[in-house]
Amino acid sequence: MTSTATGAPTPPAVPAAAPTRAAAPVEIAALRQALLLARRGPRHGPNPRVGCVLLGPGGVVLGEGWHAGAGTPHAEVAALADATRRGADTSGATAVVTLEPCNHTGRTGPCTEALLAAGVRRVVVAVPDPNPVAAGGADRLRQAGVDVLTGVLEDEGRTLLGTWLASVERGRPFVTLKIATTLDGRVAAADGTSRWITSDVARHHAHDLRAEVDAIAVGTGTVLTDDPALTARNAAGELHTDQPLRVVVGHRDVPADARLHGPGGELVHARTHDPAEVLRVLGEREVRHLLVEGGPTLAAAFLRAGLVDEVHAYVAPVLLGAGPLAVADLGVTTIGDAVRLTTRSVLPLGPDVLVVATPELAHATPTPQPTQED
Repeated sequence: MTSTATGAPTPPAVPAAAPTRAAAPVEIAALRQALLLARRGPRHGPNPRVGCVLLGPGGVVLGEGWHAGAGTPHAEVAALADATRRGADTSGATAVVTLEPCNHTGRTGPCTEALLAAGVRRVVVAVPDPNPVAAGGADRLRQAGVDVLTGVLEDEGRTLLGTWLASVERGRPFVTLKIATTLDGRVAAADGTSRWITSDVARHHAHDLRAEVDAIAVGTGTVLTDDPALTARNAAGELHTDQPLRVVVGHRDVPADARLHGPGGELVHARTHDPAEVLRVLGEREVRHLLVEGGPTLAAAFLRAGLVDEVHAYVAPVLLGAGPLAVADLGVTTIGDAVRLTTRSVLPLGPDVLVVATPELAHATPTPQPTQED
């Protein structure tokens, strides 16, 4: 018996089992259960939501598990621990998992080695792992003689992984631009007042969105003008337990008495005008989902840089006729250069409406443009 680079013993090689081309009905059912289990994990953070179900002979469930967050056992290891608690024998078992088992040592050991040590002989996977650091699990298992089937219910698995998957595939945080405007596109009146353009229903929905992201960004101009707290609160106005990072973009200092210094997430000051640099800094902090909230100049900078993946536009049936617009100059001089978006959903929220749309990549400017919010 040899050892891996992690020091864990490697089970002796065994002849590869004849691969099964399709998942059995009991495996499909187990994978749907694994998808449900995965949703018990945190909605945001550096790691994906993953679920695992272990099956024995005749489709008997031996154990179940899900990933509860960074630093906790991965779903496969949690399922193996559950099987141990049940007194189940996992030799020859099938592991049904929503994401390809990892093959590296990070905060925890590689799941591939845990599955091999447990005697698992077949693995059914929904989504191959796109993370180059963690990928290779399927190949490692096949080399050890395990029958591996990937791409089962892949669309459902990708939907579950959501912005985490998009972030890994893009190599940067997924960016959602959120704006709240009047029907004529204003974010404030001529005198600067903006509370409140949208209704309580829309604002509560926006706080739910904040609770799902890793970080919220605003420019220094918004900090000085609006003094936002950038917190995620429930309908009762109470802070959620987990708060997103609060990110300020620009060179000017945040006033000592700003609400950003109050209760809430950690304050990160990105002293730059380059959206790509902001994403680099946040990527180093393992931010997977960034919410850009304001102001118009920062919104325009991310749009011009082609770094907006999704737009959440809360629109109120209100007309002002004057006042600042939601997005500053995009450098568009002719209608053919307009930033076009594809509408993904429209949701009524009391008197308001939320439009979720994605920019068409063909209209994205490839070179990041600096902000000017100093």
